[in-house]
Amino acid sequence: MKFIPLKARFAGILIAGLIAAALPLAAHHSFTAEYDDQQPIKVSGVVTKVEWQNPHIWFYVDVKNEDGTVTNWAFSGGAPGQLFRRGITKSSIQVGMQVNVAGFRAKDGSHNANGSSVTFPDGRRVFTAGAEAPADKK
Repeated sequence: MKFIPLKARFAGILIAGLIAAALPLAAHHSFTAEYDDQQPIKVSGVVTKVEWQNPHIWFYVDVKNEDGTVTNWAFSGGAPGQLFRRGITKSSIQVGMQVNVAGFRAKDGSHNANGSSVTFPDGRRVFTAGAEAPADKK
């Protein structure tokens, strides 16, 4: 068995750790990779689900269409810690709430969007997007 100096072993472990820590970042896509800042959307509806976890939150809104059908929109938001620093907590967006959401539609045309802001029935408005996303155009 070949002897490997302690410094070399430590360096190898450190490098392996850094690579492992970077893997989740490689799977995370930027705003410009998924969303089109030339396709702003605004919808009103009822929150059906909230996923508050890293790397970013997701919330889902049932939107009633003109023909009476309902479309469920999925909105991506910022990272939980980032939102918390803005005063937005897990309890800020709750299932059953009526909300207005402004954001930017997914490039693939699906009912998926970046949720830039949420306006609550009391008129309070919060910026829910990640730092790299543009602000919605009022």
